[in-house]
Amino acid sequence: MNPSDIERTKLFANSLDRASTACFTVGIATPLAGYVYNFANFGTSIDGWRFTLGIAAWLSGAIALHYLARRVLGALDE
Repeated sequence: MNPSDIERTKLFANSLDRASTACFTVGIATPLAGYVYNFANFGTSIDGWRFTLGIAAWLSGAIALHYLARRVLGALDE
């Protein structure tokens, strides 16, 4: 693999990892803050099971993207 291909691979892995961070921020941190601070009655208007299911789904997506980024970088060792 030439140096430019290695850098493209790193760039792709970094973009996947940034996407996982965005999933965490949008799907987990923001709803948790809205729930804790009851912003716009969010804490009282959402069902607990729906809140939990949404957090779990966003967390799964963030973990999957982060894992994929690690796999892409792991391919550089071969």
